[in-house]
Amino acid sequence: MPNTLVIIPTYNECENIDLIVTRVRASVPEAHVLVVDDASPDGTGELADTLATADDSVHVLHRTEKTGLGAAYLDGFGWALSHGYDQLVQLDADGSHLPEQLPGLLTAAASADVVMGSRWIRGGAVKNWPWHRRALSRGGSIYSRALLRLPQRDVTGGYRVYSAHALESMQLGGLESLGYCFQIDMLLHAVRAQLTVVEVPITFVERTLGSSKMSGRIVIEAMARVTIWGLTGMGAHRSRVPAEAAPQQ
Repeated sequence: MPNTLVIIPTYNECENIDLIVTRVRASVPEAHVLVVDDASPDGTGELADTLATADDSVHVLHRTEKTGLGAAYLDGFGWALSHGYDQLVQLDADGSHLPEQLPGLLTAAASADVVMGSRWIRGGAVKNWPWHRRALSRGGSIYSRALLRLPQRDVTGGYRVYSAHALESMQLGGLESLGYCFQIDMLLHAVRAQLTVVEVPITFVERTLGSSKMSGRIVIEAMARVTIWGLTGMGAHRSRVPAEAAPQQ
């Protein structure tokens, strides 16, 4: 199996980090974990250090300030590539991405450059979201797909697997967004690089502990950026997009 690293960005996730790391290690024991902490004032980084001391497969990257999800992932990608990992997984710390579904994503990654966990394809689902949040997420994905000419269904989802080859091919120095638009920007770069992108159905579960970092203002700013990209012709052009992966059992 490829050398896999699961990257978990954190900011004030003290209530979640122990459980999510434990679940990842149980679901994919051969994978390593990298916690990327943005100097959380609640002690998340220190707790992650304790987990790393107890388990050689857990690592911690301490950042000195909170500069956005995308910046945390880019630092995590750089750390992973410098340490020779072949597959890099994006996974939220709050439990919304089920580690128990990671084996299915990694299976799909055997024949794809990028695997996206999708809420909006056959077999995908969202739990514990009110109708308005579901509509906002799905509507934002539809709007972005149409404006940027992306064939994928869940363009804002963050449960993904990238091969090291994919990241090295995507010219990430050209990324324009490190916030909510980061996932869309990453997908655009993958499509422009003509990488094979596969969507696998997942169940997304709303967090039960801690507080969400999402707000309406963040979403509005993201859609404004997507609009600018679309109007300036920065959408996708060509990509190799195979059929959707079979729903997970």
